[in-house]
Amino acid sequence: MTANDMIDLLVARLVRDHGKSKHHWRKAIGPIRLYSAATHPHCNWVANPTGMGRDVALIESLLDDVRLAHPMLHH
Repeated sequence: MTANDMIDLLVARLVRDHGKSKHHWRKAIGPIRLYSAATHPHCNWVANPTGMGRDVALIESLLDDVRLAHPMLHH
């Protein structure tokens, strides 16, 4: 899975579960930063959501769940 695939997955789940537009959630999620698997062997990606507190909390909770299934992303 790539960073773009992960954003698509996150957006789809957020729209399905919480409404609002795809654009809204993409903007709130922001870019996903990838790290080297050599320096981050357990999880090589991070997102830093921004926006309203409730939206950030929803995104961070989803990120925690998704990291368990997809800890490593590809470039």
